[in-house]
Amino acid sequence: MTSNVLFYDRPADRWFEALPIGNGRLGGMVYGGVGTETIRLSESTAWSGAPSSTDLNPAARERIPVIRELLFAGRHAEAQRLAQESLPGRPASFGTNVPLPRLRLDFGDDRAGGYRRALDLDTGIVRTDFDQDRVHFVREVLASHPHGVLALRLSADRPGAVGFTATLDDTELPGVTTAGDAELRFRGRAVESLHSDGKQGTDLAIRARFTLDGGTLRCDGDTVTVSGADAVVVLVAVGTDWAGEDPAARTETLLATAAEAGWAALRAAHVADHSRLMGRVSLELGAAGRLPVDVRRNRLSEGHRDDDLIALYFQYGRYLTIAGSRADSPLPLALQGVWNDGLASSSGWTNDFHLDINTQQNYWAAESGNLAECHTPLIRFVERLAEAGRDTARSMYDADGWVAHTVTNAWGYTAPGSGIGWGLNVTGGAWIALQLWEHYEYQPDERYLREHAYPVLRGAALFLLDHLTPEPSHGWLVAGPAESPENWYLSPADDTPCSVAMGTTADRVFAEAILRITAEAAEILKTDTDLRVRIQAARDRLSPFRIGRHGQLQEWLDDVDEADPAHRHTAHLVAVFPERQIGPRRTPELARAAAVTLRRRQQAPGWEQTEWVEANFAAFHARLLDGDQALVHVTRLIADTSEANLLSYSAGGIAGAPQNIYSFDGNSAGTGAIAEMLLQSDGAEIELLPALPSTWRDGAVRGLRARGGHTVDITWRDGRLHEARVRPDRAGRTLLRYRDTVLDLALTPDEPLTVDRHRFRTR
Repeated sequence: MTSNVLFYDRPADRWFEALPIGNGRLGGMVYGGVGTETIRLSESTAWSGAPSSTDLNPAARERIPVIRELLFAGRHAEAQRLAQESLPGRPASFGTNVPLPRLRLDFGDDRAGGYRRALDLDTGIVRTDFDQDRVHFVREVLASHPHGVLALRLSADRPGAVGFTATLDDTELPGVTTAGDAELRFRGRAVESLHSDGKQGTDLAIRARFTLDGGTLRCDGDTVTVSGADAVVVLVAVGTDWAGEDPAARTETLLATAAEAGWAALRAAHVADHSRLMGRVSLELGAAGRLPVDVRRNRLSEGHRDDDLIALYFQYGRYLTIAGSRADSPLPLALQGVWNDGLASSSGWTNDFHLDINTQQNYWAAESGNLAECHTPLIRFVERLAEAGRDTARSMYDADGWVAHTVTNAWGYTAPGSGIGWGLNVTGGAWIALQLWEHYEYQPDERYLREHAYPVLRGAALFLLDHLTPEPSHGWLVAGPAESPENWYLSPADDTPCSVAMGTTADRVFAEAILRITAEAAEILKTDTDLRVRIQAARDRLSPFRIGRHGQLQEWLDDVDEADPAHRHTAHLVAVFPERQIGPRRTPELARAAAVTLRRRQQAPGWEQTEWVEANFAAFHARLLDGDQALVHVTRLIADTSEANLLSYSAGGIAGAPQNIYSFDGNSAGTGAIAEMLLQSDGAEIELLPALPSTWRDGAVRGLRARGGHTVDITWRDGRLHEARVRPDRAGRTLLRYRDTVLDLALTPDEPLTVDRHRFRTR
């Protein structure tokens, strides 16, 4: 039986050993130290920077037609130079999410016996136990979504044994920490000078309130000292003015409500709220491991098999999604979720929202992982982004609708990124808009479609209808000038490395997806008949997929050589996943070409193996129905690109990272890829165990979601389906596939349908 617990036999010495908690807005990294307890704080709206109306390059609009003509004429190097001068955005104060001060509790004595710290994924509580001088100490830490605070309780089995000094420290943010009235208070501002002007950013308030059971408390300067207590509860609240709130008033309200509830009620409310989501899905792949998780991860990297660790990683991605993104979260999951290690925000990346796969991957665990409400913050964010992108579409491209590019921030940035070679992803907005359709697919709701998804999709389609232009050789409609994230090719004329092109395959995929989906949505809603006609005419003229001389799926319109054959991005394979424009049953020749692309990338010297790439490759192989290869990449994701606390990271030396930097996307995308190995759906057909690895002989999964509004449980024995149960949200019919057999089934919500292996003609 799988145990959903990450446990360790020693305290954390560094961030990548600490354990994460979060309530969808406030995050904490708990170290579980004996002599010193550290909780690193972060909050999703603690952003530097500010909105700006001057981000667009003023030369872009008049230069785009010229760059197009140069590219069509084969003058790629000239087009690249002109694009470099005139297309990148010029953000004045883009900003970043910034790390907050840490809560530090000093106890003095670091001796301990019987030490254990653990994160229970089912309860969302980090617990630390140890013995010291024949006294047993217990600490529990949680981030309460119902009460909006981080809460810590320290206790001992000997009266009067709890004592420490506490402060809020270790921050580069301007501000002041004070102590008084049984509280620590920090007032400051989220400002920095690398990604903004050093002056603009949110106002910030942090308050930590201490409630004692016995003992005494003393406040002195910026320190609280507790002596001789039986138990202590610490409540931490954070507020910013990002949405116009008064930070101090917010923290006071949160603390007052949580303190009035008391620890027992606060803890019970948290567990009930968290477990309601976490308990929807279970996965069993083998016996629960008995070694600490860091030891198990190391053994996996040495080649030892640990299927239960993979099941734990799957559930961890769901846990992090719950902890980082709730229905009322003000912002969606950023590059680092709601946990900020200070590295992305202090590097050239920024801790922002990347629209060329990372933000999309942040939500791969949401729908299939039965956490649809956790998708809501992203949906609201994209709706706001679509509004902000209307001016960019008109001012830069003279187009209707809306557009966004490679990166965006808390302030609605939609201009191209500030650098050529990565910043000009013209379908970044279209890509992220597909998340709204995915949410509809998993739980069809016409009201949601009409009021939320369709306006965004329609706007993306209107932009593409205006932006697509005929290429001269065949009359195909292509997008551009644009980049295939974030790759470069060699100009056929002189082997000059270039990134800007017309008609990248990724743009073709997203143009087809947005146009097709918008037309489908319009038909469901019985609206926009004329628009559907325009869309069909444009879809008929889109460029085809092409296979290059190496047998690979071409990334660009022409069969050009890659400047970096080992590049981490394979943007053209979005045709395989998340889209289904290429697949082994529908388009076998193109599917083989996609597989060639995957092999060539991995075989190239210096292949850029990162966390999101491993998860991406696992999803690709799952869609190509190759479970064994999918498992190879899931295993590498855990063993090679995740740390001791199982948080995924982007490796130092890749994409400008000076060192390993935490990135949320590997965890969530890994969960989504594993779900894809066990269950796939397209709205018409549900496929059971489509990419089951040959080594997963026996197992069970309960609670996965399928498109069309279905919840599915599956068990398998000796590598073959044993039984499946489908629970629909509403009455209807669906096709249920296992291997080569497809059943046409009638479903009713009051009677879950159970199908065993005898219904399928298996081999």
